[in-house]
Amino acid sequence: MNVNLGIDIGSTTVKIVAVRDGEIIHKRYERHFSKVREKAVELVRDARAQVGEDAVLRCAITGSAGLGVSKASGIDFVQEVFATRKAVGVHVPQADVVIELGGEDAKIVFLSGQLEERMNGSCAGGTGAFIDQMAVLLDVTPAELDQLSAGAERIHTIASRCGVFAKSDIQPLLNEGARKEDVAASIFQAVVNQTVSGLAQGRDIKGDVLFLGGPLFFFKGLQKRFQVTLGLDDAHAHFPALAPYAIAAGAAEYARDTQTEYTFDSLLGALEKAADAPVVAQYLPPLFENDAQYAEFKHRHGVHDVMTENVTVYEGDAYLGIDCGSTTTKLVLIGADNQILFHHYQSNKGNPADVIREQLTRLYELCGERVHIVSSAVTGYGEALIQNAFGVDFGLVETVAHFRAARHFCPDVDFIIDIGGQDIKCFKIRNKCIDNISLNEACSSGCGSFIETFARSMGYSIEEFCKLGLFAEHPIDLGSRCTVFMNSSVKQAQKDGAGIDAISAGLSVSVVKNALYKVIRAHSPDELGQNIVVQGGTFLNDAILRSFEQEIGRNVTRPAISGLMGAYGAALHAKDNRPAQTTLIGPEILAGFQHHVKSARCGLCENHCSLTINDFGGGRRFISGNRCERPLGKAKAMDLPNLYHWKLEKLRSYGEPSGKPMPNGKIGLPFGLNFYELTPFWTTLFRSLGFEPVLSDVSTRDMYQLGQHSIPSDTVCYPAKLMHGHIENLLQKGVDAIFYPCMTYNLDEGRATNCYNCPVVAYYPELLQANVGALQDIDFMMPYFELSDRKRFVQQAARFFCGKYPQIKKKQVAAAADAAYQALDDYYAAVRAEGKKAIAYADEHGLDIAVIAGRPYHVDPEINHGIDQLISSFGLVIVSEDAVWHLAEAPEVHVLNQWTYHSRMYGAAKFVTQKENAQLIQLVSFGCGIDAITTDEMRAICEAGGKIYTQLKIDEISNLGAAKIRIRSMLAAVEEGRKLAQQHNG
Repeated sequence: MNVNLGIDIGSTTVKIVAVRDGEIIHKRYERHFSKVREKAVELVRDARAQVGEDAVLRCAITGSAGLGVSKASGIDFVQEVFATRKAVGVHVPQADVVIELGGEDAKIVFLSGQLEERMNGSCAGGTGAFIDQMAVLLDVTPAELDQLSAGAERIHTIASRCGVFAKSDIQPLLNEGARKEDVAASIFQAVVNQTVSGLAQGRDIKGDVLFLGGPLFFFKGLQKRFQVTLGLDDAHAHFPALAPYAIAAGAAEYARDTQTEYTFDSLLGALEKAADAPVVAQYLPPLFENDAQYAEFKHRHGVHDVMTENVTVYEGDAYLGIDCGSTTTKLVLIGADNQILFHHYQSNKGNPADVIREQLTRLYELCGERVHIVSSAVTGYGEALIQNAFGVDFGLVETVAHFRAARHFCPDVDFIIDIGGQDIKCFKIRNKCIDNISLNEACSSGCGSFIETFARSMGYSIEEFCKLGLFAEHPIDLGSRCTVFMNSSVKQAQKDGAGIDAISAGLSVSVVKNALYKVIRAHSPDELGQNIVVQGGTFLNDAILRSFEQEIGRNVTRPAISGLMGAYGAALHAKDNRPAQTTLIGPEILAGFQHHVKSARCGLCENHCSLTINDFGGGRRFISGNRCERPLGKAKAMDLPNLYHWKLEKLRSYGEPSGKPMPNGKIGLPFGLNFYELTPFWTTLFRSLGFEPVLSDVSTRDMYQLGQHSIPSDTVCYPAKLMHGHIENLLQKGVDAIFYPCMTYNLDEGRATNCYNCPVVAYYPELLQANVGALQDIDFMMPYFELSDRKRFVQQAARFFCGKYPQIKKKQVAAAADAAYQALDDYYAAVRAEGKKAIAYADEHGLDIAVIAGRPYHVDPEINHGIDQLISSFGLVIVSEDAVWHLAEAPEVHVLNQWTYHSRMYGAAKFVTQKENAQLIQLVSFGCGIDAITTDEMRAICEAGGKIYTQLKIDEISNLGAAKIRIRSMLAAVEEGRKLAQQHNG
């Protein structure tokens, strides 16, 4: 009796399929919780009972974690894409495309047309593990996540490049009160988007599509999002019962042609040999060598404590501090002597308002008539929500709250590092004032949730998981990398048979390395300072604290209330700023507290923001998702000069129809990338040549999705991805031709050794022509032009236009070029004049100026997500780098400066250092390689001039939570610096 066994050992599960005479007689699917080899042995033993002792077996192993087992056991291995094709060929032969999502692997196989197979690389975004991580974040099981998605009313934009970025998008949504049903469906949509953009990369998914793998079988909500996005009806979308086992079934088909035969005893012997195989890995020294060393460590850190007194015996005034963080909510009540009367720390489970209501009710019961809460303050991600919901007296930015608490424990503190659930905040203190702030961008690798997710995926609580690592003899060296790459390292260690204790210790070291070398980018411990305070719930983990001290080679201060520092700082702030009468809601109003959430789309301006409206009853409500004040029922806060808005309107005006008949037809110009700044040039040139230039519309999210299917790279910057939508938009406008030239060089402004365009900007038309199928049916003009050399441009333009349009003469081209250069010069002059007016307005009214330094296309509202309006809402006048760079001498830089836009940014940074009321904010697009050069230089110029450098990284995600923290932190630091300067001079 011949039986073929296929064993699929994936990153999170093991599947086994037994086939006899072409029929599946046994199948099983189980999670392995990192016990990869042991689980494989268990499943084969189970199959033995079902298949029968006397079966003659042929066996093949597949899967991302299968190769190590195959090598150690000597059992045949088949690559999983090949196994997929085997399964499809036998079980669903009519499929045109196969999409398979596993635990940490995703693949797409195009079977019709040109045969092509694509797999995800080291990124586990958009896979089963990603969905598991998101379920943990929402505090639901994966099955409950699926059920929630069925009740969705709207889809939020969530990144799925990896779980870390997605958390950065989801957490603010939850903290602002978004419905879990909507977030659940949005998570599934993010997986679909990742598959379409990250794997399909420009190829159409059409025909009969077969969906395989556990996630696509078990999650009906995911099935629905795929069908809606790809426009597939039930006849063309196939979700077979075999889906979770398909790869194992393919391996069984492959096993039929292998040579080695096994009995169950010999097969189990080979697998057990693999389970006992020795581990080969790079080791780190242990965190603690013995119990005595650990006891000394515990004693040293036990002295940084704070007085406590039970709220049930205290009498008098008290001050409440709330820290509504990214994943946890903390409350601290302090008395007259700063002693802690009450504290609470728990996961906010996606609904911080409920946690606060529950604890505030409990607190009022404990206080009775003896204790009076006379002042309150809230900080953290959910600050605005909680302040509005409960009438909290003060809201303060979290950096200020943490500094206030750190100063209480270490008055001479000169460096604070706070590692929270999802954010790392580091700030240097100079002259008793926050001087330099570093926050992790949209990435939370190396944060508390990073370790928590690993712990849960392995079946441990975070406390148990971290304790395992304290005395590991050989911690695994996992490096300092992003979470997803770390997943790969952990996976490899698991394949090699490393123990949980070694992985736990290795992860603790990695968290620290990420914080030091990726966020702070420290070169030596001396850069951090002498008096270092560490805080945040993550540092309550002794393994991480020990790793930190070992890595920097010095002892640090960890307050015993490390996880409560934000709330303690808020309470101290409430005490320092006690109001005449508190606005905190009392027990009577609290008893009737309600919280209802609904979604709406604002139509009051062109942003069309997606609003989340939180209603707390009694006329109290909070609206989030807005980029300006209008949906809050306010007029525009202050109509301050905003060069970003002015430039956008000015550039759009160049595309308005001339109203005259143009003999040569309509030419479409994509309003993006380098066309932004050059719009005056090209529109003038074409009108002078007898064409009607038609600009594509201003970018929107819908426009991006219109062109998403043809984007071949997921790592290119968002401004470049948007160009696909702009091309589709022009095609819809019915233009006669589309013009988009390749330009190696930018205009030369005399400040750099060269004037290159970014390579993406320079040659993106080539990529569009190769990937946007509809361009084959229209005249797509992409000549190579060089605007930096005027004489040469005229020659190139004459050769191109006169050759293509015989009615156009060389003299016409020369005259058109003169008019175009003049129009561009006039635009530059207008920008500078407007900048001068804005600066004068700020000086006259005693306002600060925000010089937003970026690239010309950063004025696009879909790219900047309304950051200019957000900054303006804090009372700052907005000026762009191209309005001020010429007002300062070119600063000395330490890199080869070959880029026109870089030179402008360096000049703008220099200008800021010479103007007291100017602050610099640099916008950087994710995926922009050449901006990596500018950030260190810009920081150096600002710091040398005594100014704070603020960088905001932006991509397709529109949530501005992290940006808001940075801007408020910068403004608070500037304000504190001015107060201290006044005290010093006074």
